[in-house]
Amino acid sequence: MITPIAVVGPTASGKSALGIALAHKLDGEVVNVDSMQLYKGMDIGTAKLTLSEREGIKHHQLDVLEVTETASVAKYQEDAVADVEDILARGKTPILVGGSMLYVQSLVDDWQFPPTDPGVRARFEQRLAEIGISALHAELAQIDPAAAAIIEDNDPRRTVRALEVIELTGKPFQASQPPKDAPPRWGTKIIGLKTTPEWLNPRIEQRTALMFERGFVAEVEQLVAEHGLISDSTAGRAIGYAQVLSAMAGKLTWEEAQERTVTGTRRYVRRQRSWFNRDHRVQWIDASGDTTVQAVEILGLE
Repeated sequence: MITPIAVVGPTASGKSALGIALAHKLDGEVVNVDSMQLYKGMDIGTAKLTLSEREGIKHHQLDVLEVTETASVAKYQEDAVADVEDILARGKTPILVGGSMLYVQSLVDDWQFPPTDPGVRARFEQRLAEIGISALHAELAQIDPAAAAIIEDNDPRRTVRALEVIELTGKPFQASQPPKDAPPRWGTKIIGLKTTPEWLNPRIEQRTALMFERGFVAEVEQLVAEHGLISDSTAGRAIGYAQVLSAMAGKLTWEEAQERTVTGTRRYVRRQRSWFNRDHRVQWIDASGDTTVQAVEILGLE
């Protein structure tokens, strides 16, 4: 029986490279689990592998959304589950690669999404309009610190959704999600890349600098001019893109945009570490070592 492999962990820890290596070893295909890599044209700023860097390995769930569309965990779950089951049906190994926390959970767990109520949601959206996202996120942090810890403090849609779920269920947002000790869907084996700040922070700084050197600003300018990217959108709030859009609007200097991309990535990494560390199904390997050798050993492929 073929078992999917998930490769998770913080941004800039080397997940994509390990995913490619495992796909070669296991006759696999990669399923992207990075919510911002769903967007067409968001390439440099998301460190999306180029066609040549994919080394002939077929990838799924890349470039499936326009930047004007709203990424949805529920829609992603539906489409990505279908991809995984198609890969399995063709006798190949699905390699699930990415660090978007809710997207990982939606794929490896049989997550039935909690109810919605247009009236309740409209009330929180009105509250958002009145006090702004920072204050609304602070209210969420008071009610449910665990939910606030995994939702970006500038993400109005998910902040409103969390508050809606909490009100409708009377339980913390986390309670609406499957327990992390349940057997993973399809028996998926989850490999996590363990990092330290001392090792990862310089990589984040270097990767951000390379993004800007390789034409990141031009990429954002093209997305704005030709594809309708705006700051008040899911894509426009992505780390890096939000900062470049602010600089384009004269709200930040270009130096500040780059610095805030680094600090925003570091904050996100802290949330990723906290989230994945709570999942006891993850088998950790040292990201600073030879990850392919370690993964092969853990998976018993030798």
